[in-house]
Amino acid sequence: MRILMLGGTEFVGRAITEGALARGWDVTVFHRGRHDPPQGVASLHGDRTTKDGLKALATDEEWDAVVDTWSAAPSVVRDTARLLGERVGRYVYISSRSVYVYPEPDALGENAPVVEASPDDGDDVDYATAKRGAELAAVDVFGDRALLVRAGLILGPYENIGRLPWWLNRIAQGGKVLAPGPRDAGLQYIDVRDLAAWTLDAIEQELGGPFDLVSPPGHTTMRELLEACRETTGSNAELVWTPPETILKAGIEPWMDLPIWIPPGEDYDTLHQGNVDKALSTGLRCRPVQETVTDTWEWLQSIGGRAPQRPDRPVVGLDPETEAKVLRS
Repeated sequence: MRILMLGGTEFVGRAITEGALARGWDVTVFHRGRHDPPQGVASLHGDRTTKDGLKALATDEEWDAVVDTWSAAPSVVRDTARLLGERVGRYVYISSRSVYVYPEPDALGENAPVVEASPDDGDDVDYATAKRGAELAAVDVFGDRALLVRAGLILGPYENIGRLPWWLNRIAQGGKVLAPGPRDAGLQYIDVRDLAAWTLDAIEQELGGPFDLVSPPGHTTMRELLEACRETTGSNAELVWTPPETILKAGIEPWMDLPIWIPPGEDYDTLHQGNVDKALSTGLRCRPVQETVTDTWEWLQSIGGRAPQRPDRPVVGLDPETEAKVLRS
């Protein structure tokens, strides 16, 4: 297989690139040059947001598939898809379950209604609209040769959002840790390497259309996740399980202040109770949470303990003073 990776130097793009190289595939990485791509790829430079940013791709070279993780202006995906339309077999767009109209109806999966968007939208749209517009851009050019990977919460090595790294570092510090309940609430997420493996398999299978890509509901629980963090880091941290009502009353923001955690309700049902039967039927396999936590911690340690941070995403994590105040109450 010959694939063109748009990005390929960070988190999802890097995992897919490394997965393709491990299969012996021929990988070309098109990126801005801010980070080094994995060894073994052909490297092309360009900034898709500039007038001549796609110049390096304006050749007669052909690929079996292009993989695109873009999450800003859909018009950027539109221009890229049009340029590559005659020279690429399949356009794989890493999208998001955020494209569904909120709250997502129970059990509809890929048949749930999506937000209104346009492939011509610029940077002035929100995340859900941007992802949906980019989907439309890929479909407009590639039709059923467009594969839309609607990922849920993504965790694992190379994470540059800060969710699992924050929990690992906080628990590694030890002491009493504010643990958000209910402790046995199921979590739905996807290890970035499992996302990569399924995506590469889907390219081989010539799949097209939308697929929700996240683990089955209840793949793990909040308790299993935090206990895995404690075991992996060798910490003596005491997990102080706290009711959602107490946490919310203290003004603590779910998802942002306490990453991954969502209290019971519509948000929880949307993020952690999605129907992924379609992906499971096409071979999605999800590794145990302990493996994801262990490998993420080993990666963190290998880079000095501090995860990289995407500049276009807010920093997550709970302020120590707020945590201490709630623990004293």
